[in-house]
Amino acid sequence: MSQYWVLIGILIVVAGFALRLNPMIVVTVAAIITGLVAGMDLVEVISTFGKAFNDNRIIAIIWIVLPVIGLLERYGLQQRAASLIGGIRNATTGRLLILYLVYRQITAAVGLHSTAGHAQTVRPLVAPMALAAAEKQGGELDEATADKVKSYAAATDNVGLFFGEDIFFAIGSIVLIQQILATYDYNLAPLELAIWAIPSAIIAFLIHGSRLLLLDRSLGKKRS
Repeated sequence: MSQYWVLIGILIVVAGFALRLNPMIVVTVAAIITGLVAGMDLVEVISTFGKAFNDNRIIAIIWIVLPVIGLLERYGLQQRAASLIGGIRNATTGRLLILYLVYRQITAAVGLHSTAGHAQTVRPLVAPMALAAAEKQGGELDEATADKVKSYAAATDNVGLFFGEDIFFAIGSIVLIQQILATYDYNLAPLELAIWAIPSAIIAFLIHGSRLLLLDRSLGKKRS
């Protein structure tokens, strides 16, 4: 029965979340108590925390990036992005998002997946710029149209990353495909798979680019 005491951490997490306590504190307390119940001393528990943090330190970058983005937004990043695109005469939502799609696919294709994303670029930069361009095209936006523009901005990031990253041969998805094919006696090098991902990326660009141009047309009709 005593071996089940180590599961007390799960109960602490459930109770803490049910009481809506600070998640970071709840998880930390649950981990410390679990370690102590398992027979570890406090120093060993903290040492284990430190080792896990060091081994997975790349994950901790997000805790640095998000506060920075939050501060930038508080001091007018979105407004500056919107005013910038508003000052460009021929800027449209579709053209802007097509340029972002090109950037996202190219950077993903060379392995730079973290240079953009929903938190890093879409919410603070791309979406506000797309909304500003849409207002230039169709006047003041209603809530449904604004949400539609935001969804297209998010979708552009998804399409660019998803179909661009497979061109980069040193990525987990390529290795997974290679291993699955190997079970059926198709022995392909990662570079071969990456090359065959290029046509898919081009087709995805053409399809989504066409959708963005259609979005431009629909926004232009609103003004008329």
